[in-house]
Amino acid sequence: MKVCELPYERVTIEEVREKVPAIVSAVREAASVDAILAAREELRALVKRFYTNASLASMRYTINTVDEFYVAENEYYDEVGPQTYALLQGYYKAMLESPFRPQLEEKLGKLVFRQWEVELKSMSPAIIEDMQEENKVVMEYSKLMAGMEFEFRGEKMPRTLLMKYAKDDDRATRKECYEALGKGLEAHAAELDDIYDRLVHIRDRMAKKMGYKNFVELGYYRMGRLCYDQETIAVFRQNILKDIVPVVARLRLENAKKLGIDGDYMLYDNDVVIPGGDPKPFGKAEIFAAAKEMYHAMGPETGAFIDLMMDNEAFDVDSRQNKWGGGYCTEFELYKQPFILANFNGTAADVDVMTHEAGHALNAWFCFDNEPFELSLGMETAETHSMSMEFFAWPYMSKFFGDKEKDYRYMHALDALTFLPYGTIVDYYQHIVYENPDMTPAERKAAWNKLEAEFRPWISTKGMPYLEEGTRWQYQMHIYESPFYYIDYVLAQTAAFAFLLASQEDYDGAFKRYIALSKKGATELWPDLLKDAGLPSPFEPGALKEMAEKVEKLLKTLA
Repeated sequence: MKVCELPYERVTIEEVREKVPAIVSAVREAASVDAILAAREELRALVKRFYTNASLASMRYTINTVDEFYVAENEYYDEVGPQTYALLQGYYKAMLESPFRPQLEEKLGKLVFRQWEVELKSMSPAIIEDMQEENKVVMEYSKLMAGMEFEFRGEKMPRTLLMKYAKDDDRATRKECYEALGKGLEAHAAELDDIYDRLVHIRDRMAKKMGYKNFVELGYYRMGRLCYDQETIAVFRQNILKDIVPVVARLRLENAKKLGIDGDYMLYDNDVVIPGGDPKPFGKAEIFAAAKEMYHAMGPETGAFIDLMMDNEAFDVDSRQNKWGGGYCTEFELYKQPFILANFNGTAADVDVMTHEAGHALNAWFCFDNEPFELSLGMETAETHSMSMEFFAWPYMSKFFGDKEKDYRYMHALDALTFLPYGTIVDYYQHIVYENPDMTPAERKAAWNKLEAEFRPWISTKGMPYLEEGTRWQYQMHIYESPFYYIDYVLAQTAAFAFLLASQEDYDGAFKRYIALSKKGATELWPDLLKDAGLPSPFEPGALKEMAEKVEKLLKTLA
């Protein structure tokens, strides 16, 4: 069935309030493991229906943020979602306290019980109203960004289309693009500052109601993190600073000479890698045709996957006003159907949709029937699936870029390496903000600029309208919408580089290990998944030094 034809039906909070407590009572009163598992199946059916319809409402809102029906439905799930989550906590608690827990752990595995313990730390009925308020303010930001227009050379356009000019070979054009970006954001500066300030204080209030010092600890629990904590990330952050930043700075400044850049290396220079212009892919129809060929060439499973996606029109990739400005993969579990949203703009990022987002979708397709259903992916695991697929697509890049395939591989690897310091800034910045929730907007911007100087010392924003104030983060949607969901990309990128390096020696063997990792879904912790796949952990001091050296060497062979 085509995605546009998937039936939507609101799951009412009244039904949830009636059924979940009854299921919880059945779990607590069960006289056998089988009775508990039967109650669990009832919950499974309800949860699957609830989240499938919530995902449909969210998807249809993001493809048109002024569609009144789905705006209202999305607002409804934002309102009842926290209430549902609170009711589900009763189920988690009942399962954790069950006298049959040893037998249940044998059946379902111990990992899901650890996850439930974290779930109970991530939410309390005392913060339901705060969560509802948070959802409303996040939607405020989403609508603001989706409707924002930027004037460039006499034409108004959404940010997604404006940013194709950030990759123009002409430096003056790139500068003009970023000036338009800065001026457009500055027109909404008061709103952007106010929305973020409210979100920070709402989240801080929630954390303190639950007995936490600040939102950082609660934020980690909300991300469902089981295998690393703040101290682990602090070590990882130092690995980035010590072993990745110098390599990236050296490579970027060497590349600047090839680009003919004299003087300061500006923020608007960081989007271009190849002299004469970064490779541009063929058009939309050609990209879809190339993706189909690629996934069929990879193997019968990936071929069946891409056929499903295309036959069911499970993509929305056209940029337009009032469409959500990012990209994502989601799934509708009831129908075993993934879906991808993106905003094509004629740059190489269009191809990333067919690799990165399709990596997410492939994993979802593999795992719809995995047990236990309650397990959810850590985002570092989810992003490992997507970022690694980007690299496994390398042998097929001629299908997308013709004779520019080598240029693409160089650009892709350098951009991916360059991302590691930036992604670390995004995460570190949020630690600073939530540890100091009463910072003024000016202090927050100064904190961003300080991190930029430390982790991206090769870049200058001097003289750039608004952006020189330290506001680059204001169009990084994760900072507003999904706090602490960003270091996951950085962690996953290190795993993806490990797969890339392995694929250079034995592509088929590395790809088999990747598929095996993807099929496991959330059945193991991320470090264990890496170990099973023969990949190193990035958490030990100095863990990234060898990777950085090997990637730099690989880049020199591609230059």
